[in-house]
Amino acid sequence: MATDTLKSRAESGSSTAGGFGRLLLDNGALTALIVLVIALSVLSGDFLTTDNLLNIGVQAAVTAILAFGVTFVIVSAGIDLSVGSVAALSATVLAWSATSHGVPVALAVVLALATGIAAGLVNGFLTAYGKLPPFIATLAMLSVARGLSLVISGGVPIPFPDSVSHLGDTLGSWLPVPVLVMVVMGLLAAFVLGRTYIGRSMYAIGGNEEAARLSGLRVKRQKLAVYALSGVFAAVAGVVLASRLSSAQPQAADGYELDAIAAVVIGGASLAGGTGKASGTLIGALILAVLRNGLNLLSVSAFWQQVVIGVVIALAVLLDTVRRKAGATPVAAGTGGGNRGKQAATYGLAAVVTVAIVGATSFLHNGSASANPKLGLSLSTLNNPFFVQIRDGAQAEAKKRGVDLTVTDARDDASQQADQLQNFTSSGYGAVIVNPVDSDAAGNSVKAAGKAGIPVIAVDRGVNKAKVAALVASDNVAGGELAAKTVAEKLGGKGRIVVLQGQAGTSAARERAEGFAKGLKRFPGIKVLAQQPADFDRAKGLDVMSNLLQAHPDVQGVIAANDEMALGAIKALGAKAGKSVQVVGFDGTPDGLKAVKDGSLYASVAQQPTQLGRIAVTNALKALDGGKVAPMVKVPVKVVTRENVAVFTG
Repeated sequence: MATDTLKSRAESGSSTAGGFGRLLLDNGALTALIVLVIALSVLSGDFLTTDNLLNIGVQAAVTAILAFGVTFVIVSAGIDLSVGSVAALSATVLAWSATSHGVPVALAVVLALATGIAAGLVNGFLTAYGKLPPFIATLAMLSVARGLSLVISGGVPIPFPDSVSHLGDTLGSWLPVPVLVMVVMGLLAAFVLGRTYIGRSMYAIGGNEEAARLSGLRVKRQKLAVYALSGVFAAVAGVVLASRLSSAQPQAADGYELDAIAAVVIGGASLAGGTGKASGTLIGALILAVLRNGLNLLSVSAFWQQVVIGVVIALAVLLDTVRRKAGATPVAAGTGGGNRGKQAATYGLAAVVTVAIVGATSFLHNGSASANPKLGLSLSTLNNPFFVQIRDGAQAEAKKRGVDLTVTDARDDASQQADQLQNFTSSGYGAVIVNPVDSDAAGNSVKAAGKAGIPVIAVDRGVNKAKVAALVASDNVAGGELAAKTVAEKLGGKGRIVVLQGQAGTSAARERAEGFAKGLKRFPGIKVLAQQPADFDRAKGLDVMSNLLQAHPDVQGVIAANDEMALGAIKALGAKAGKSVQVVGFDGTPDGLKAVKDGSLYASVAQQPTQLGRIAVTNALKALDGGKVAPMVKVPVKVVTRENVAVFTG
């Protein structure tokens, strides 16, 4: 009997340990989220505040809504790479129809949802009836939807109807509407997956498509419905995103499809199909939002943030592989009430443990505030030497003055920048410097900072529909006119030129193009052979210029909206650059100035970006101390040629 008792206890202990291990294995994403929350609460005293937690919810909302739709597709063993572009197209259709064509807002919303459904149906048709791999079909739709968004908008953000923009507001001055929409769409996704015929069909198709077909399931029709659902969720996400930004951005949600897929996989779904649930997807989206928020608060480099998030995604897929080999319980349709009760108990226990540990760690941050002023700098991108120079100038001035400066990279994404500005506001930064991705889209975030009593300095580009303490900038339009005048005078007032434009939809591209047009009007002898966007990118500048040379071999001049595109054009021109073809760039970057020295680049309209960064920090500190700040601080542009490049300091 003693032996039996000992055996029973051993089995019980083994069962308990095994059960705990199984619990962690079956809820890997939840465990990871808890660990992240606890770790960030320990590392940052700004993380565990009501405002910041609400920020995380808002920042997760768009990704989560997109991911709920992608969950349907992945559960059925498909993939949808088009959701980010479909979101942008749906929002653009809504704004274009309601604002530009007077369509009633209710009907415009229906048109936006119909756009998402139509895109999804096309994806489903190409996949189910056209026999295209889902990767190829949705990749094609990604390009088509993004192109249509640019065509409809003309590459310019369209103001969003005020009645719909309230989706980006808060209820009762504290509860964000995007979070409510996320919860509603999550409940809808859970209902579809767990309680409907089409949900059970998704799991059947993902588990074994041929077996599902032989059992009488109309697989092709179900795939149409699955992709149509994904399109609807993408449309809703697009509307929520545009509401936050108060404008439909043709380049919005670029790359969000990867975040959506990552959220689904991190949440426990398998890319092989047959498993996945809405609650897991929500946890995956929250993990991504918590990571980005926490890394911002900890002032981790924007470049390292991408590395960390990539590692997390890889680990999530690795965990899925380990989980399957270990025989973890799959999440499929038709889970019983017992499982649902167990799942609810698991979430409840996780919440209790998290609150207890986080509450204990909060004592670590009492009285730990830094004595130095804290400034936040959100740059539109760090993938461009011009903005890197702004950062370097700001950091040099901050170091000189003993200021803590946190720099973030919005990666040309207005939504990411809105998240970063919200993080600065909720973390109690003394002042914020913003280089807007888009002047209209930054308005709401700047207003929120103003309400919190935080002065905002705009650098290089202004902010519309919101008050800033100062704008530190050179004039893009005036600089564009100067570039046009420079190339025209070099050609003696007569000649044939091409214009390389910046990224469609960005304010810098619009303003510089406006300046080019104004400047060229004064020289009727200058003929513009072609104007094409090259997205401020050197490689694209090379490709576009190579193509234009095939159609216009007699070109005599090139105006590029930045030095990177100008350098790409010089590469395409080869020996012609600086001799038979004169090239003028914009920004005065180190590589651009080097090309001016060797004569391949005739001139660069330099905005002195290092000075922009220094002056922005100086004015931010002045505003923080309550001093008087000029509303407009102009840094003059200079035409740098071979004659004066040696004395130009930037």
